[in-house]
Parts: sequence; structure tokens; C-alpha cells
Amino acid sequence: MTRHSETIPGVSRTLLRDQAYIALVRAIVAGDLAPGDALKDGDLASQLGLSRTPVREALARLVDDGLVVTKPNAFTRVAPLNAAAARDAAVLTQTLHGLAAHLASSAGRFTAEHAIQARSANTAFAAALHAGDLYGALAADDDLHRVFVRAAGNRHLGPALDRVGVLLRRHTLQRFATLPGRRSIQVHARLIDAAAAGDAETARSLAEENWATLVALIDQAAPDAPDAPSTIDDGDARATR
Repeated sequence: MTRHSETIPGVSRTLLRDQAYIALVRAIVAGDLAPGDALKDGDLASQLGLSRTPVREALARLVDDGLVVTKPNAFTRVAPLNAAAARDAAVLTQTLHGLAAHLASSAGRFTAEHAIQARSANTAFAAALHAGDLYGALAADDDLHRVFVRAAGNRHLGPALDRVGVLLRRHTLQRFATLPGRRSIQVHARLIDAAAAGDAETARSLAEENWATLVALIDQAAPDAPDAPSTIDDGDARATR
């Protein structure tokens, strides 16, 4: 008789934590969890069909990312939008993507296969925008830029972009609903052509031009507004459990 305990692999706590993290990031980006919303681990665990432990671990990671603010035994909430922090993250993202494009386009690193993958992602990006599918556009845009990160051959670029990029998801989604964001289709096409031709400087310039629209969007949204607070007044705090 088959012993099921030996044939069916268990689900690791790490996987459950990652599932909770991805679900919560998506909810925050979509606005289902709005800035200032209280986050109670018990309620979230019930909604996600998980135990409290992976949810708490996911929330701790979101605190590190800057998407959640917390005070022990007082509150855990979705972080308010912070224009200054978002702009800092956008400028860094712009620079890192410029570096990725430059490295990818140098020394023949950007192969014909990379070009095919990038053009396919740009086609999907354009189709999603025309259909009004902003989340599809966001995924396709990620796919396109990951091609350049992979081709760049620097193992630190991807993790660095992932970490800072989390702070920008809410703003990036808004960008694709604007005309400058939609112009990314053409900028992407020129970027791919430059990389395929091995023109590293043009590729860097185009990558930075592409991400400049996000910096401009953040500046336009709150050009003179003070930064949102990173914590919440104790008088309005509620327990998370």
C-alpha cells in the first residue's frame, strides 16, 4: 500500500508567506486595501484561507517595503502615500533601469532571443492598454523590463529593482492610464531596437526617458504637498489582533 506521507510533498511555510505577501501587495496596489486601512492578521488570515503565521510574516515584509506601518500592540495599517518616498524610489528605479539597458546592450549581451521576448512583451503591453486592462499592462511591462535585467547579467539588479519597485506599484498603475504612460509603447520599441543594435548609450537614454514619465506623474500629483506621515496618531490606533 502506498504511504501518502512519502509521496505527497508538504507546502512550506515560506510558500504560504509568499502567497500572503503577493495577495496583500495586489490588494494594496488595487486600492482594495486603501491608505490608512487597519490590517488585522486574524481577519486577513480568514480571507486568505491561511493561518495567522504566514500572514504576520507577510505583514512584516510589507513593513520593510514601506507599504504597511505598525506600532506593536497598537496598530497595523496600510501606509499612507508618501510623495517624497515615491519620488526617491522612482528616481532610483529610473537610474537602475537605465543601467540595466546599458549593460544589456553592451558586448553582445542582448541576443536575438532577448529581442523576441521583449517585443512579445511590448505587444502584450500595447494590447492590454488598448483593452483598458491596466493590471495586464503592468504585468507585460514587468516582463519587458525583466528581459533587460536578465540580459544585463548583474545578479544584484533584479533584487534591487524588486525591492524599490514595491513602493511604486500604486503610482505605476496610475501612469498607464495617462497619455505619457501610453507613449511607453513607442519608447519600448525604440529601446529594443537600440539594444538589438548594441547601442548602449541610446538604450540607457531611452530606458531613463521611459521611467521619467513616472517621476513626472508623482511630481504632478503632489508637487508642493508635505509628505504623508509614516505613522498614525496613537489616539486613532486600533489593535491588530
